[in-house]
Amino acid sequence: MSLFDDAVLVLKGYEDQEELRQGYLDHLATHPDGMWKACGDGHVTASALVVDPSRGRVLLTLHKKLRMWLQMGGHCEPVDETLAAAALREGTEESGIEGLTLLPGGPVRLDRHHTPCAWHLDVQYAALAPAGALEAISDESLDLRWFAYDEVADVADESVVRLLEATRARL
Repeated sequence: MSLFDDAVLVLKGYEDQEELRQGYLDHLATHPDGMWKACGDGHVTASALVVDPSRGRVLLTLHKKLRMWLQMGGHCEPVDETLAAAALREGTEESGIEGLTLLPGGPVRLDRHHTPCAWHLDVQYAALAPAGALEAISDESLDLRWFAYDEVADVADESVVRLLEATRARL
């Protein structure tokens, strides 16, 4: 199965945010290249909010280009066999944490936002950090920091706050 086919199946199985979900599916139906950064009309991306529920905290990255505190995530790559694999790869690469595991049940949220390259149709997962996880900043970040759940609204935008809320509800 291709990454494109996996994305369609994941989105068809996602039961929330009906209007946005359908917009993603419509985009893919009209853009066979809609999984790739080269699709200038917008493309599907995958992200992972790294959480440590035992300590009530979340790891955010200060994105180098956007200069915002965000969850880990980005463009799908040819090595990604599934959206979940793309989210896990991005989470691992950008956090430096080995042994992340995605929260069961598929995506936590969808979020469509404009970036300098195009519209991102982000499929957002949550990743659990293993006990004793040590983060390491990547070259895509200006900073990497753990925040208590109640601190996130003070540093991040509403999309990250909503993702954290949905993640905590699923936990």
